[in-house]
Amino acid sequence: MVVSMTGYGKAILSNEQYKIHIEMKAVNHRYLESIVRMPRQLLAYEDSIKKIVSEYTSRGRVEVFVTIEGLLQRTLQIDEGLIKQYKEAIENLAVGESIYNPIDLLKLPEVTTVSEVEQINDNFEQLLVTTTKNACEQFFESKCKEGSQLKKDLLERLSAIEECKKQITEQAPLVIKSHREKLLAKLADVELANVDEQRLLTEVMIFADRCDISEELVRLASHLELFSETLELKESIGRKLDFIVQEMNREVNTIGSKANSLEISKQVVEIKNNLEKIREQVQNIE
Repeated sequence: MVVSMTGYGKAILSNEQYKIHIEMKAVNHRYLESIVRMPRQLLAYEDSIKKIVSEYTSRGRVEVFVTIEGLLQRTLQIDEGLIKQYKEAIENLAVGESIYNPIDLLKLPEVTTVSEVEQINDNFEQLLVTTTKNACEQFFESKCKEGSQLKKDLLERLSAIEECKKQITEQAPLVIKSHREKLLAKLADVELANVDEQRLLTEVMIFADRCDISEELVRLASHLELFSETLELKESIGRKLDFIVQEMNREVNTIGSKANSLEISKQVVEIKNNLEKIREQVQNIE
């Protein structure tokens, strides 16, 4: 199963007291790294949120943004004794009628204070957990959707590589035949009437052994099959696919260095081009 490491999800839930909004997004990362950004009053719930996230993803750098309404209850307090002292001081300075305004008194230093009281209870924790799970489900769904597009592209490129491998398999025997014909042509040029057939055969066999790519083609076919099978596994497959691509590159490089053929070289270049695209796509897979 192909799941992308990148994704996005969000959820909003509320009850009579709270409204919780959670957004999450992810980018590529070698391992799972969860970063939770939320009010400092909720730091005790950070590990719980990270644990839920880990149930929906195994790789990637995941950022979770938590905003909450109704978490704090604010209370206004007025220091009436201090106001009285301010009034008396103003009246002592005033000539005639009082010059103070009640609203202005409230603006004086330390007359008013606003206190915040956290409103956290069991209902809040349950709502936070449910909202987190809802966001994670949408997040996972977006990762799967993108993963299906990645899989489609990978399968198309695998098919292209299979076609190139087929062409190489057909061309490989012709390389030896061509080499034998070239040897005979050279011998004809120097007008050697008596050709040592055994020596000619030995020379051809040495060349054939040196440019034999049958083992590499078998291993490449095996890697292609393994890659296709791995795409269907219901687990994290990104690292495994990356390793298989490395092995395919190794076989293709050997084929390119051993096969003494322009046609085979063209197919090798095409395979390497597709493998590079596959490697880039695999970096996005969880």
